[in-house]
Amino acid sequence: MSEFRKDPIIDRWVIIATERSRRPNDFQTENQFPAGNFNPFAPGNEDRTPPEIAAWGRPEGSPPDSPGWQVRVVPNKFPVLTREGELDPQGLGMFDQMNGVGAHEVIIENPDATWDMADASQEEMIAVLNAYTERMTALQNDPRFQYVLIFRNAGVAAGATLAHPHSQIIALPITPRQAQEKVVAARDYFERKKRCVFADVIRQELAMGDRVVEDSEHFVVLSPFAARFPFELQIYPKRHNHDFSQLEPEERTALAQVLTRSLRRIKKTLGDPAYNLMVHTAPVSGTLTGRHEKSVHAAEDFLWHIDILPRLTKIAGFEWGTGFYINPVSPEEATKFLKEQDVEN
Repeated sequence: MSEFRKDPIIDRWVIIATERSRRPNDFQTENQFPAGNFNPFAPGNEDRTPPEIAAWGRPEGSPPDSPGWQVRVVPNKFPVLTREGELDPQGLGMFDQMNGVGAHEVIIENPDATWDMADASQEEMIAVLNAYTERMTALQNDPRFQYVLIFRNAGVAAGATLAHPHSQIIALPITPRQAQEKVVAARDYFERKKRCVFADVIRQELAMGDRVVEDSEHFVVLSPFAARFPFELQIYPKRHNHDFSQLEPEERTALAQVLTRSLRRIKKTLGDPAYNLMVHTAPVSGTLTGRHEKSVHAAEDFLWHIDILPRLTKIAGFEWGTGFYINPVSPEEATKFLKEQDVEN
């Protein structure tokens, strides 16, 4: 029989449709980019992107916007938001609007267009994480921005338009609703129980064990109890920390290993599907608005985390009409399949 399951952090229900249960090889996804497209991210094409913001791995003394880099960050050529200008909020009767001010950057993760994060070396992944944290810190220091999101669209079905491996980072002058819901729910839980809800989830999952994909010194990887999508994964740090940019060096090394292994599990289990990866961190300190403004203390009640969502099913009328997701693979079954994989090599 199918089950309704409620997310333990926010008021969101999913349906685990066990009567539609499917095995990993039942999911056939198209993840191919058209052949022959021009690649502006390839070494030698640095002049075809906007001037770089930062780069890592380039030989000392070599000029910006030249080959020799390991990771490169550039403004998005077609940005959702731009850094120039002021917000200038206005009211139009009952409606609100303001200028589309923010930041939209591209993190080119490797000079090799065929590089796969699931097969990355530890050094390559640490370089990517360095870019993530340094750019997040820089954007958080801009007083106009309330929230910074790092995300990765891998594959056509996940929304990627270029095959060359890259992530994106967007800084917003508004705390998005999903982030605000999590922060407010975490604060409400803390005020009632004097405990962090994320820490309680981790403790409960470790005690039960049947949704724990990996448990290491610094991180735990879960197939969440109320997973929205088949083979969805969440990565949580064990050290309480609300801000992803505050990763300690030892944690950065450990996360490089855990993240690569998690993506490798998905790749080996499902045959290299498209996926979305998001880094969820707390809003910039003091910027959350609304009735909880004075009581939000993310440093004590919020925990940064990473979501990995393989794109194996489609969102259709029922999901849009109700807000409920239908997941045809139970998290417990997904955990079994993922843990079967040898991901050490």
